[in-house]
Amino acid sequence: MNRKKELKREYQQGHPPLGVFQIRCLTNEKVFVGSALNLPGILNRHKFALQQGGHQNKALQADWKALGEANFVFEILDELTPREDPAYDYRDDLVALENLWLEQLQPYDERGYNEPKKDREARLRMIAANRLRAADEA
Repeated sequence: MNRKKELKREYQQGHPPLGVFQIRCLTNEKVFVGSALNLPGILNRHKFALQQGGHQNKALQADWKALGEANFVFEILDELTPREDPAYDYRDDLVALENLWLEQLQPYDERGYNEPKKDREARLRMIAANRLRAADEA
């Protein structure tokens, strides 16, 4: 086997799992859905933040505190298969895959901890409002 093929094979075998995950509350069945280039790393990060009381999602943190760690599971919903190209950027693939899971699970309001994603127009309005606010403060 030539060296280039060997390096590709090593990369594919050594690449951390990437894909979509959920944090699910066993008591109320609410879920938090996310995606990452390194699933073990992001799951560890979320668990650590919850254990320390500093998770960015306040509703998830409140339920964690009220119901306890034993009532939550961290699950991988879907994984992407690494490509042969070691320079391939998986971010767009992850966004698309996460959006499919968000559409399927609808983890919003009483069903979950995610916030509905804003459409392009709403994001542009938010950016414009933030710029106006920053200009007023300057």
